[in-house]
Amino acid sequence: MKSLLAWNQTSEEFKAQIIGKLLGDGSLTQQRDRKPRFQFTHMAKDYEWSLFCYHKLRTHLQLNPPRFRKTWDSRLKKGYCTAYYTQSKTSDLATFLRNAWYPNGIKQVPFDLLKEHITTETLAWWYMDDGHLKTMNGKIQKVILSTESYTQQENEMLIQLLNQRFNLKFKTDKQNRLILYEQYLIHYFHYLIEPYMHVCMHRKMINQFLLPNNVLSKRTTIYLPKCIQVIKPTEHINKALNRLDELIALYKSGDFYKVYGGKLRNPLEETHPYQIVVSSQNLRKLLFLKEATGLTMSEITELVYK
Repeated sequence: MKSLLAWNQTSEEFKAQIIGKLLGDGSLTQQRDRKPRFQFTHMAKDYEWSLFCYHKLRTHLQLNPPRFRKTWDSRLKKGYCTAYYTQSKTSDLATFLRNAWYPNGIKQVPFDLLKEHITTETLAWWYMDDGHLKTMNGKIQKVILSTESYTQQENEMLIQLLNQRFNLKFKTDKQNRLILYEQYLIHYFHYLIEPYMHVCMHRKMINQFLLPNNVLSKRTTIYLPKCIQVIKPTEHINKALNRLDELIALYKSGDFYKVYGGKLRNPLEETHPYQIVVSSQNLRKLLFLKEATGLTMSEITELVYK
């Protein structure tokens, strides 16, 4: 009862943060005949992140400041690795967390807690600990959450929860990691977590757009839902694309995802292809929005019609 009371007395911000930390690099250790302690370790290059977590979490957990560690490892090129290690003192709160996350002595995801307290800040802390943005030749490939240590069933339940709560459609790869492939949802995910990202972790964020210097008019195919009827494709679609400035303004104001969130067209909705020549002015705007949001040119065109 004392441990549950200790949990209930913590702030909602702390609950969101500690859940993100425990989904990531946080853990609770317990020696025989002793009470549990919360701890986390980060590489030396991420000392600022360790210090930030220490200051945030010590509002409810009695934490010792991050301590430097040098571990010898012959498998590494340098022969050693350096890190900062942070551990708490024993407490009723640490006991509650240990019982919730290690019911049988093995780490398990407490979905009852997640369903009640997971927020976008939780996602940010989890991503900063165990996330990665995979790019190739400057192009975004996927977002990775390292969940190899969780069971396949736990990962399936995490996928379901993330979809229900945030409209994020993760999948698992062969390494049992959670992967976000869809370009638009990668941008949306980064929009959700950006307010909570520590400056030293901005290397994991989308930080540049790759746009050509000279954009000429181009023939392409635009796919639109069959409910949108177009008589003269090149003329009418280019006329509709004149409203792209409204979408760009919405994006630059930070309100784009507030309007559209993680839901767009039903992927099963039947579409019709239109061969058109996109004007250079409209193509430049389409390419900007494509890079900025991860949407295809067809999806952007559909938005201007709606």
